[in-house]
Amino acid sequence: MRADGENGAVDLDQLAALRTAEGSAALAAATEVAGGDPLAAAAALRSAGVPAGLAAAALTQAELRRRAAGKFGPAAAGMFLTRAGLEQATRRVVADRRAARLRAAGVRTLADLGCGLGADALAAARAGIRVYGVEADPVTAAMAAANAEAAGLAESFTVECGDATAFDVSRVDGVFCDPARRKAGTGRRIFDPNSYSPPWDFVTGLAERVPHTVVKVAPGLDHALIPAGAEAEWVSVDGDLVEAALWCGRLAEVPRRATLLRGDTPHVLTGSGAAEAPVGPARRFLYDPDSAVVRAHLVAELAGELDATLADPSIAYLYADSPVRTPYARCLEVTDVLPFSLKRLRALLRDRRVGRVEILKRGSALEPEKLRRDLRLSGEAAASLVLTRVAGAPTVLVGHPVPA
Repeated sequence: MRADGENGAVDLDQLAALRTAEGSAALAAATEVAGGDPLAAAAALRSAGVPAGLAAAALTQAELRRRAAGKFGPAAAGMFLTRAGLEQATRRVVADRRAARLRAAGVRTLADLGCGLGADALAAARAGIRVYGVEADPVTAAMAAANAEAAGLAESFTVECGDATAFDVSRVDGVFCDPARRKAGTGRRIFDPNSYSPPWDFVTGLAERVPHTVVKVAPGLDHALIPAGAEAEWVSVDGDLVEAALWCGRLAEVPRRATLLRGDTPHVLTGSGAAEAPVGPARRFLYDPDSAVVRAHLVAELAGELDATLADPSIAYLYADSPVRTPYARCLEVTDVLPFSLKRLRALLRDRRVGRVEILKRGSALEPEKLRRDLRLSGEAAASLVLTRVAGAPTVLVGHPVPA
């Protein structure tokens, strides 16, 4: 995972300056004023005698560290970061879980090809794995090494700046690769896997060379690109879909896996990814599956657990006659099922004095915020609206959440 040139105006000289005693003091001062008006923050550092270049670099790092706390927790306060690197970096809870699985599979030495800022490599090192990182961007590579030192893991995680495709993988018994999905120099997202760095054919070929290979991919990965025999896993954290990964070689356990991380308890749903859920009418309870379940094509497996059906074969809402507690989906009780009509829906909500609505949608071209304005809501009650299709017809369901 490379920063691809988007280093928040920090070059190698500025990074070196930030790691001096003067730089540490500038970072501490920047931390005190980060998150507010940037011009006022810069003026505060200059008035404290911090040189302009160092002040700008320190403020960039302080702001990135503030944003990174959600991914890395308290450790973010001592990390060196880039904007693009932070966006693509793995959340600590996900990286730690992946590292534990690698360790349990017997991996003792790991190559992290395109290690970026080192989030995954640090997790592996914490798990007792010796990690060799390779990073093409010089500043990002230097930051990864600094992050290893700050974490007290410099002996377990070392970084070289170079071409990931040239690394001798025979030196290790495991490989992790998170190919860059942003264009060098611009930071624009890359959606074509053939344009990733390292290239997709190199990435997928790793599984043939190393018995334990994991590849981090975008959650929107086309299932047709999943290598034969690989396990594809989608991960969500507190309801947000954050990544997908391909577990190859000896690491593959099931065809498809959805992993939901909520609090301290992981929930895992597995299956073939090829099963089809039965289709039936809309019923009293609607289940909105977690995005990881949908992306992993495991809606049919969830339908079996809930004794539920689809109301439209192409829409991933499930319907059942009774509520079943599940971590894999949110449940709504449906009070009304209407062919979509703005006039009729507006009248129904007015009669029930609904002034607040949440709007969910799948299979509908309607824009929720425009609909919200067009409804002209007024009243004290609340309701949930689901814009979807039932048997191919545009439909709106009215209801309310079932307490978890």
